[in-house]
Amino acid sequence: MSVLVGRPAPDFTAAAVLGNGEIVEQFNLKQHIQGKAAVLFFYPLDFTFVCPSELIAFDKRFADFQAKGVEVIGVSIDSQFTHHAWRNTPVEDGGIGQVQYPLVADTKHEICRAYDVEHPEAGVAFRGSFLIDNDGVVRHQIVNDLPLGRNIDEMLRMVDALQHHEEHGDVCPAQWEKGKQGMEASPLGVARYLSEHTNDL
Repeated sequence: MSVLVGRPAPDFTAAAVLGNGEIVEQFNLKQHIQGKAAVLFFYPLDFTFVCPSELIAFDKRFADFQAKGVEVIGVSIDSQFTHHAWRNTPVEDGGIGQVQYPLVADTKHEICRAYDVEHPEAGVAFRGSFLIDNDGVVRHQIVNDLPLGRNIDEMLRMVDALQHHEEHGDVCPAQWEKGKQGMEASPLGVARYLSEHTNDL
Protein backbone atom coordinates (compact mmCIF):
# COMPACT_ATOMS: atom_id res chain seq x y z
CA MET A 1 0.00 0.00 0.00
CA SER A 2 1.37 3.38 -1.01
CA VAL A 3 2.21 6.16 1.39
CA LEU A 4 0.98 9.42 -0.13
CA VAL A 5 2.09 11.65 2.74
CA GLY A 6 4.34 14.37 1.38
CA ARG A 7 3.08 13.91 -2.17
CA PRO A 8 0.44 15.83 -4.17
CA ALA A 9 -3.02 14.38 -3.69
CA PRO A 10 -4.09 12.65 -6.91
CA ASP A 11 -6.63 14.83 -8.70
CA PHE A 12 -9.77 13.33 -10.18
CA THR A 13 -13.00 14.19 -11.98
CA ALA A 14 -16.08 12.05 -11.46
CA ALA A 15 -19.82 12.20 -10.93
CA ALA A 16 -20.96 13.18 -7.44
CA VAL A 17 -23.85 14.25 -5.29
CA LEU A 18 -23.18 17.65 -3.74
CA GLY A 19 -24.07 18.68 -0.21
CA ASN A 20 -27.21 20.42 -1.49
CA GLY A 21 -28.43 17.20 -3.14
CA GLU A 22 -27.54 18.22 -6.70
CA ILE A 23 -26.13 15.50 -8.94
CA VAL A 24 -23.18 16.64 -11.08
CA GLU A 25 -21.29 14.68 -13.70
CA GLN A 26 -17.95 16.53 -13.54
CA PHE A 27 -16.94 16.97 -9.89
CA ASN A 28 -13.25 17.88 -9.77
CA LEU A 29 -11.23 17.67 -6.56
CA LYS A 30 -8.93 20.64 -7.20
CA GLN A 31 -11.73 22.87 -8.41
CA HIS A 32 -13.85 22.00 -5.41
CA ILE A 33 -11.25 22.71 -2.75
CA GLN A 34 -9.73 25.72 -4.61
CA GLY A 35 -6.59 25.97 -2.52
CA LYS A 36 -8.27 25.06 0.77
CA ALA A 37 -7.39 22.14 2.99
CA ALA A 38 -9.56 19.05 2.69
CA VAL A 39 -10.33 15.70 4.25
CA LEU A 40 -10.93 13.09 1.56
CA PHE A 41 -12.31 9.85 2.95
CA PHE A 42 -13.13 6.52 1.33
CA TYR A 43 -15.68 4.01 2.54
CA PRO A 44 -16.74 0.59 1.18
CA LEU A 45 -20.39 0.86 0.13
CA ASP A 46 -23.65 2.72 0.58
CA PHE A 47 -26.45 0.93 2.44
CA THR A 48 -24.06 -1.09 4.57
CA PHE A 49 -23.25 -1.23 8.27
CA VAL A 50 -20.30 0.70 9.70
CA CYS A 51 -20.43 3.19 6.81
CA PRO A 52 -23.56 5.15 7.76
CA SER A 53 -22.21 5.72 11.27
CA GLU A 54 -19.07 7.25 9.82
CA LEU A 55 -20.84 9.46 7.29
CA ILE A 56 -23.26 10.73 9.92
CA ALA A 57 -20.35 11.38 12.30
CA PHE A 58 -18.57 13.42 9.60
CA ASP A 59 -21.80 15.33 8.99
CA LYS A 60 -22.27 16.12 12.68
CA ARG A 61 -18.78 17.65 12.70
CA PHE A 62 -19.04 19.28 9.28
CA ALA A 63 -19.41 22.77 10.78
CA ASP A 64 -16.24 22.17 12.83
CA PHE A 65 -14.28 21.30 9.69
CA GLN A 66 -15.73 24.29 7.85
CA ALA A 67 -14.80 26.62 10.72
CA LYS A 68 -11.21 25.47 10.30
CA GLY A 69 -11.38 26.11 6.53
CA VAL A 70 -11.41 22.41 5.64
CA GLU A 71 -13.60 20.76 3.00
CA VAL A 72 -14.94 17.23 3.51
CA ILE A 73 -15.44 14.82 0.60
CA GLY A 74 -16.59 11.19 0.71
CA VAL A 75 -15.87 8.58 -1.95
CA SER A 76 -17.13 5.06 -2.61
CA ILE A 77 -17.54 2.85 -5.67
CA ASP A 78 -21.32 3.36 -5.68
CA SER A 79 -22.98 5.43 -8.41
CA GLN A 80 -24.16 8.99 -7.91
CA PHE A 81 -27.72 7.66 -8.05
CA THR A 82 -27.12 5.23 -5.21
CA HIS A 83 -25.52 8.06 -3.20
CA HIS A 84 -28.60 10.16 -3.89
CA ALA A 85 -30.94 7.38 -2.78
CA TRP A 86 -28.94 6.80 0.42
CA ARG A 87 -29.09 10.53 1.27
CA ASN A 88 -32.85 10.35 0.84
CA THR A 89 -33.29 7.31 3.07
CA PRO A 90 -34.18 8.15 6.70
CA VAL A 91 -31.53 7.43 9.28
CA GLU A 92 -33.86 5.09 11.14
CA ASP A 93 -34.06 2.99 7.95
CA GLY A 94 -30.29 2.76 7.49
CA GLY A 95 -29.86 5.95 5.48
CA ILE A 96 -27.59 8.89 6.16
CA GLY A 97 -29.95 11.82 5.66
CA GLN A 98 -28.97 15.05 3.95
CA VAL A 99 -25.25 15.07 4.64
CA GLN A 100 -23.70 18.46 3.88
CA TYR A 101 -20.63 17.38 1.89
CA PRO A 102 -20.15 15.79 -1.56
CA LEU A 103 -20.25 12.05 -2.16
CA VAL A 104 -18.17 11.05 -5.18
CA ALA A 105 -19.06 8.09 -7.42
CA ASP A 106 -15.92 6.05 -8.07
CA THR A 107 -17.71 3.50 -10.25
CA LYS A 108 -14.59 2.72 -12.31
CA HIS A 109 -12.47 2.29 -9.15
CA GLU A 110 -9.94 4.75 -10.56
CA ILE A 111 -9.90 7.02 -7.50
CA CYS A 112 -9.52 4.29 -4.87
CA ARG A 113 -6.71 2.82 -6.97
CA ALA A 114 -5.00 6.21 -7.31
CA TYR A 115 -5.05 6.50 -3.51
CA ASP A 116 -4.19 2.78 -3.17
CA VAL A 117 -7.06 1.92 -0.86
CA GLU A 118 -8.84 -0.73 -2.92
CA HIS A 119 -9.41 -4.00 -1.07
CA PRO A 120 -7.61 -6.74 -3.04
CA GLU A 121 -10.41 -9.32 -2.70
CA ALA A 122 -13.61 -7.43 -1.87
CA GLY A 123 -13.23 -4.89 -4.68
CA VAL A 124 -14.33 -1.99 -2.49
CA ALA A 125 -12.34 0.74 -0.77
CA PHE A 126 -10.81 0.34 2.66
CA ARG A 127 -11.69 3.09 5.14
CA GLY A 128 -8.94 5.44 3.98
CA SER A 129 -8.72 9.05 5.18
CA PHE A 130 -6.41 11.70 3.72
CA LEU A 131 -5.74 15.19 5.08
CA ILE A 132 -4.72 17.48 2.22
CA ASP A 133 -3.16 20.87 2.90
CA ASN A 134 -3.77 24.20 1.17
CA ASP A 135 -1.10 23.36 -1.42
CA GLY A 136 -2.75 20.08 -2.36
CA VAL A 137 -0.19 17.92 -0.55
CA VAL A 138 -1.22 14.94 1.58
CA ARG A 139 -0.06 15.57 5.14
CA HIS A 140 -1.76 12.71 6.99
CA GLN A 141 -3.29 9.41 5.98
CA ILE A 142 -4.81 6.50 7.82
CA VAL A 143 -6.37 3.34 6.46
CA ASN A 144 -8.70 1.11 8.47
CA ASP A 145 -9.81 -2.40 7.55
CA LEU A 146 -13.49 -2.83 6.71
CA PRO A 147 -14.79 -3.72 10.22
CA LEU A 148 -13.02 -0.82 11.97
CA GLY A 149 -14.84 2.51 12.08
CA ARG A 150 -12.92 5.77 12.20
CA ASN A 151 -12.69 8.34 15.00
CA ILE A 152 -13.68 11.60 13.31
CA ASP A 153 -12.55 13.65 16.30
CA GLU A 154 -9.02 12.34 15.69
CA MET A 155 -9.14 13.77 12.18
CA LEU A 156 -10.17 17.13 13.65
CA ARG A 157 -7.19 16.87 16.01
CA MET A 158 -4.90 16.27 13.05
CA VAL A 159 -6.32 19.35 11.32
CA ASP A 160 -5.56 21.35 14.48
CA ALA A 161 -2.03 19.92 14.60
CA LEU A 162 -1.34 20.79 10.98
CA GLN A 163 -2.68 24.31 11.41
CA HIS A 164 -0.68 24.80 14.62
CA HIS A 165 2.49 23.76 12.81
CA GLU A 166 1.72 26.00 9.85
CA GLU A 167 1.05 28.99 12.10
CA HIS A 168 3.78 28.61 14.71
CA GLY A 169 6.45 26.49 13.01
CA ASP A 170 6.94 24.14 15.94
CA VAL A 171 5.96 20.48 15.98
CA CYS A 172 3.18 18.63 17.79
CA PRO A 173 4.32 15.85 20.13
CA ALA A 174 2.38 12.77 21.19
CA GLN A 175 -0.99 13.46 22.84
CA TRP A 176 -0.96 17.06 21.61
CA GLU A 177 -4.33 18.80 21.50
CA LYS A 178 -5.35 22.28 20.47
CA GLY A 179 -4.38 24.80 23.13
CA LYS A 180 -1.42 22.76 24.35
CA GLN A 181 2.20 23.74 23.91
CA GLY A 182 4.09 22.62 20.84
CA MET A 183 7.72 21.55 20.70
CA GLU A 184 10.62 23.36 19.10
CA ALA A 185 12.20 21.01 16.58
CA SER A 186 15.70 21.05 18.06
CA PRO A 187 17.62 19.05 20.68
CA LEU A 188 17.13 21.90 23.16
CA GLY A 189 13.42 22.08 22.33
CA VAL A 190 12.99 18.35 22.89
CA ALA A 191 14.82 18.49 26.23
CA ARG A 192 12.82 21.51 27.38
CA TYR A 193 9.49 19.99 26.37
CA LEU A 194 10.16 16.58 27.93
CA SER A 195 11.40 18.09 31.16
CA GLU A 196 8.08 19.92 31.53
CA HIS A 197 5.58 17.52 29.97
CA THR A 198 6.72 13.89 30.39
CA ASN A 199 3.85 13.21 32.78
CA ASP A 200 1.37 14.34 30.10
CA LEU A 201 2.47 11.66 27.64
